[in-house]
Amino acid sequence: MENFRLRVFRSVAHHLNFRAAAEQLRLTQPAVTQQIKTLEEELDTALFLRTAGKVSLTPAGEALLPYAERLAQTAENAREAVAAAEGRSAGRLTLAASQTIAQYLLPHLLAGFLREHPHVEIVSQTGNTHEALATLAEHKAQLALIEGPALRQDVQVRPFMTDHMLLIVPPDHAWAGSTITVAQLREAPLLLRERGSGSRRIVEQALESAGIKARELNPRMTFDSTEALLAAVEAGLGVAFVSQWAVRTQLQLGTLQSAKVQGLRLERSFSIARLSGPEPTGVLGSFSRFVLEQGAAFDHLLAKSKSSRKR
Repeated sequence: MENFRLRVFRSVAHHLNFRAAAEQLRLTQPAVTQQIKTLEEELDTALFLRTAGKVSLTPAGEALLPYAERLAQTAENAREAVAAAEGRSAGRLTLAASQTIAQYLLPHLLAGFLREHPHVEIVSQTGNTHEALATLAEHKAQLALIEGPALRQDVQVRPFMTDHMLLIVPPDHAWAGSTITVAQLREAPLLLRERGSGSRRIVEQALESAGIKARELNPRMTFDSTEALLAAVEAGLGVAFVSQWAVRTQLQLGTLQSAKVQGLRLERSFSIARLSGPEPTGVLGSFSRFVLEQGAAFDHLLAKSKSSRKR
């Protein structure tokens, strides 16, 4: 329904990079260049400046962008209105998700949502919590699913699920299956996620609450993904804190073991973040409600399971 040349223009304008726009649109870079050239010929003006390998909007391009975005939103609203008239949901949903959620939880959420709303097109981007929120703030995503505190004033955050982080060690480690003190962590070779990661922020806050400041730790290495972190622990490079979602397979296979830490509370909330404003409607509202319902159901089952084990 949306003019394709304007869609290409919006993508290049948001990325300021023809290659990145081509990847997003699943086109070749020459095809993107040709679409922009045709649009510039139609408008009889240049929309982008290309100097020293950098791309920027011309004044004409800056003037066109808000109209192109409004036209895209109008087309989306029309699609949703037609679908709603037939009692179904349709449209395009753009998400940003932090890594643990994107890798281990989001596929299950999307599968369940698409069973109920098969006509919705979903585009997902992955980064750490800081990057997911930046994507949201830059209007490159309608919703962000994050695993750390949202240190921004321009977003509204609503928790949807409780996550538990575990201390993970190699299976032959002295701590495997045992309980240690917080003080013992001071000398342990600790493997961490990169700065900006929600997981790292939660770990540092929990340790500080337990009496250990970040400067007292013994960080051996930093990784920009949970998968790399788990592989490093398996290789015996150190110990790490990760989400229960990330390590389920390794614990079942016995390639990694967990250890308990006395007095250390490592619970956190997975949250939905959106830009401040009225409650979402249409596809965005449907997905938000679905995630909240699924998260509440999982928390209920987890609490019930814990209660049964205590008996």
